[in-house]
Amino acid sequence: QVQLVESGGGLVQAGGSLRLSCAASGRTFSIYLMGWYRQAPGKEREFVASMAGNTYYADSVGGRFTISRDNAKNSVYLQMNSLKPEDTATYYCKARTSTGTDYWGQGTQVTVSS
Repeated sequence: QVQLVESGGGLVQAGGSLRLSCAASGRTFSIYLMGWYRQAPGKEREFVASMAGNTYYADSVGGRFTISRDNAKNSVYLQMNSLKPEDTATYYCKARTSTGTDYWGQGTQVTVSS
């Protein structure tokens, strides 16, 4: 089992920045991919960014968001700059293990005011 805990969400004005953190515990040695997804009210959960050696970003956040990982701390981060009101959502951390099992955090709310 892997447990994920996100932090760092909050309320920010458009153009501002936030840094999300996700700390993994449990069978962290089995994790090979970590990433971020988000879900806005009334919408489906969508991919934001992932890291497994290479990094991948959704087109909507490329150039503004940066994903990074600290393996020593079993943590992944999402630096979000130039935030827009449409970035408002609950952000979820995901970890995928070598067995193909996905684990999710409880989510952290990001609200961007215009």
